[in-house]
Amino acid sequence: MFERPNPAAAPRVWEVGALCRAIADALQARFNPVAVRGEITGFSRASSGHCYFSIKDANGQLRCAMFRRAADLLDFSPRDGELVELRGRIGVYEARGDLQFIVESMQRAGQGALFEQFLRLKARLEAEGLFDAARKRPLPLQPRGIGVVTSLGAAALHDVATALRRRVPHIPVVLAPAQVQGAGAPQSLIAALSKLYLLAQSGQAPEADSTPIDVILLVRGGGSIEDLWAFNDERLARVIAQSPVPVVSGVGHETDFTIADFSADLRAPTPTAAAELVAQPRAVWLGALDLLAGRLADGAQRQLDARHQRLDQAAARLGRPSGLVARQQMQLARLAQRMRHGALLKMQRLAHTQQALEADLPLKLQRALRLQADRLDRAALRLQLLDPRLVLQRGYALLTDTAGQAVTSARQARPGDALRATLADGDLDLTVTPPRLL
Repeated sequence: MFERPNPAAAPRVWEVGALCRAIADALQARFNPVAVRGEITGFSRASSGHCYFSIKDANGQLRCAMFRRAADLLDFSPRDGELVELRGRIGVYEARGDLQFIVESMQRAGQGALFEQFLRLKARLEAEGLFDAARKRPLPLQPRGIGVVTSLGAAALHDVATALRRRVPHIPVVLAPAQVQGAGAPQSLIAALSKLYLLAQSGQAPEADSTPIDVILLVRGGGSIEDLWAFNDERLARVIAQSPVPVVSGVGHETDFTIADFSADLRAPTPTAAAELVAQPRAVWLGALDLLAGRLADGAQRQLDARHQRLDQAAARLGRPSGLVARQQMQLARLAQRMRHGALLKMQRLAHTQQALEADLPLKLQRALRLQADRLDRAALRLQLLDPRLVLQRGYALLTDTAGQAVTSARQARPGDALRATLADGDLDLTVTPPRLL
């Protein structure tokens, strides 16, 4: 009643490689060539020029490989989060048995959802002035202490610690561990930064350590846009902007940008670069100190040489006082000779002046006598011209009363008054009579 199984219907036993090739052939025949649209994630470019990444949407994810010959034809640099359209062929990577898409061409199809969200938040915070260059602070040249915020298990911590140990082993480092990936990462990062802010404001480190913090490093290794999404949190960006000390963001690789990079005082391309930016090598400072010490020693030696020279000169003068006395005597002799010569010249000038005066005195005296005689003659002539007798000789008479006072008006004489008339050749006595009536 029951049929015996047909041995021909038993499943075929495949070699693994043969099965992979068969699947690849089936995919080739069924789908290729194919075009697909999705959001880039985990993009990387090998030193050979080949590009490896994944393309995803809300319902799935597909590994992709783009070889150098196709990558060199790109007219843009692919980034995580970008929405792209790919053309190529789907196949199987037999070495691992992975389904992969071999990309032959790529073009932008718009921005991915996460990337668009990143751009919107960046634009809003930038409009608020959160990223203004004016609020960025310069890094301290020689910080007293360095704060680091990252995960304890992150490779970035090892890179930062190695760089700081190599360049500035004398500067203490305070680590504030935090999650750097996942849903709770933003709050963990904010809490770690807040702890360091308290230390920076108070100038004290935890417990017995009194190391002040002058700069903070916020670091994480590379990853996809999803891996780095915690650093695109708005609350974290505002907390970074409120830091009392400069904050250096070293998140991801050189091509990765996050909101934390723009909010920080300075962005570093990598965690190692962030450590190097705040840590001038000790050798540089030691070299500068050696240079300053050399300049100080040279200056001190020059001053000592100058003082020794002055001391030698003073000792030479004090050691031979006879020479100083001889010089002073010579100076005194020169001054005495100049004084004698000056006195002799003065006496000669006075003698010449006296001789000149003696020669000029008779002539000047005669001239003065003649001038005085002329003045006397002129005065005598003027006096003679004023003699009243010359007037009387012209027929005039001088009337005087008995008291000898001159009578110059008829009203001064009354009838019967005795008057005297003085003429040129004598005097006449007169008696005033009343005037006759005609």
